[in-house]
Amino acid sequence: MDKTEMAKVERYLRQTFANHSIRVVGRPKKTDSAEVYIGEEFVGVLFVDDEDGDRSYNFTMAILDTDLED
Repeated sequence: MDKTEMAKVERYLRQTFANHSIRVVGRPKKTDSAEVYIGEEFVGVLFVDDEDGDRSYNFTMAILDTDLED
């Protein structure tokens, strides 16, 4: 994922979730994925899928049970 592509996905996520603190950041030594942050908080990984000639993006976010505790 290059910087232009990450910027497009970042813009999409910001508009979709109405949150301008979402950031898409490249991963060191990885070209098929990027990290997603809200502010300084890491929230998940964005993967590129090029199978079948169609390019798509898969966002994976893990929610730990300890995150759900008050």
